[in-house]
Amino acid sequence: MTTPFTITTFDVPKPGLEALVDAGLDQYNDAFGDRGAFDGQQPISSAAYDGGGRMIAGAVGRTLGRCCELQRLWVDAAHRHAGVGSAVVRAFEQRAIERGCDTFYLSTFSFQARPFYERLGYTMQLEIPGHGAAGSKCFMVKKTGV
Repeated sequence: MTTPFTITTFDVPKPGLEALVDAGLDQYNDAFGDRGAFDGQQPISSAAYDGGGRMIAGAVGRTLGRCCELQRLWVDAAHRHAGVGSAVVRAFEQRAIERGCDTFYLSTFSFQARPFYERLGYTMQLEIPGHGAAGSKCFMVKKTGV
């Protein structure tokens, strides 16, 4: 017999909802082994600083096994198109390679940085149109030799 339930939607997540969902997913994932399917996942980041020590670019992501996800990249507007972003991504990738990664992936919107990532060796794997002014959501991958 199924327990009755109701569905509620929110424009802004109800306080505690995200934490509850995360805890439930963690519990499910932990069932895949003594230490969970995501054991070994590690944060990874790189950054660039100007001569005064102010951060002018940063990359944030995670590694798991031989894979590395670049989740966010930011370059200060005054330093864009000067090679800073490329250098930050290359440093990010190099650290992941040192961890044993050979597969890199990310997502970006078509209005953002698709050509930039293509110049760094990423190739489009999936493009989902229909995101309004943001254009398409682009999922990109780069393979390297380890």
